[in-house]
Amino acid sequence: MSDAEPLTGEPLALDLVNTRPATEDGRADLLDTPQRLAAWVARQPALHVEAGDAAPTAADLAPVHAAREQVDAVVRALLGGGRPPEAALRGLTEAQRAAPAVRELAWDGATVTATARRDGGLGVRLAARLAEAAADLLTDPAIGRLKECEAEGCVMLFLPAHPRRRWCSPTRCGNRARVARYYQRQKSRTERSDTTN
Repeated sequence: MSDAEPLTGEPLALDLVNTRPATEDGRADLLDTPQRLAAWVARQPALHVEAGDAAPTAADLAPVHAAREQVDAVVRALLGGGRPPEAALRGLTEAQRAAPAVRELAWDGATVTATARRDGGLGVRLAARLAEAAADLLTDPAIGRLKECEAEGCVMLFLPAHPRRRWCSPTRCGNRARVARYYQRQKSRTERSDTTN
């Protein structure tokens, strides 16, 4: 997994926040084009109903970016033990109001089914679903386990299933940390060997 690929597998709201990884040049935006947004949505089963066959446009980026910034502001405040910004909470509520889900009923030949559908542009629908996912996450008691990756320079967030989990991904930051420890041990051994000779 490269740093250019979005980290997925966390709750949807955290996967959204994690589309802004740290790089040597600052924070990257892995949802900076309609194509990259489409690729990320394709990796998120929870968004497939909202997206359907629609392809994102440049206009769809702004509502998704706004939802991401609001979720980020709230979870970072909680991570630091602070009060979430009222404007961010309001923004997430407004995103949900912009495209509320209506349960569309249908008959499939054997039973009645209900599928949540939203009206509006793709970006507004996606932002509403992302804000809804944020509301689910933020009101879940599990939010108390929220962690930031311990790898140097990483800003990814995760909810550990195991209390000893330290990195956002074992293949991303976990490997880097293990390699760095290995090289540090080798360097220490070489230095000790040089001083004893």
